[in-house]
Amino acid sequence: MKLSHVLVPLKGTSLDDEVLQLALLLAAPVGDRRARQRVQIEVIHVVEVPQALPLDAELPEAVQQGEAVLTRAEEFARQRDIDIHPEMLQARTAGTAIVDEAVERGADVIIMGYEYRRRHGEFNPGATSPYVLKNAPCRVWLVRGPRPEPESGK
Repeated sequence: MKLSHVLVPLKGTSLDDEVLQLALLLAAPVGDRRARQRVQIEVIHVVEVPQALPLDAELPEAVQQGEAVLTRAEEFARQRDIDIHPEMLQARTAGTAIVDEAVERGADVIIMGYEYRRRHGEFNPGATSPYVLKNAPCRVWLVRGPRPEPESGK
């Protein structure tokens, strides 16, 4: 499988470093003596805008959080001497924005994290990951966080 463009959506969760590390390994595999980056890594953070607001609404807290996520990703990559291309987007839904960016950028693969969640005691995949899995024009690698231990005494 030949890769030249990897799209990495980050949310600011505990899985961000793991997802980014996987993308960086694709760009410059460990032990690669040529020390040449082979893959372009596009890192995005999507700020979801509520329907009640205009799409270009100012959301300072969400933007500040997104900037922190992207700054952390840049530092993580810089420590490993890898270039990334970070960008923050505003959209109604993260899934749609991720798929649109994959199409626009010609991504070969999307690598994204997913925290294990439960709702009403059942595994809940949420809306973003299933949308991306269904609609992405390229491969999708989903890094799921560990399943939490069941609560004792219940």
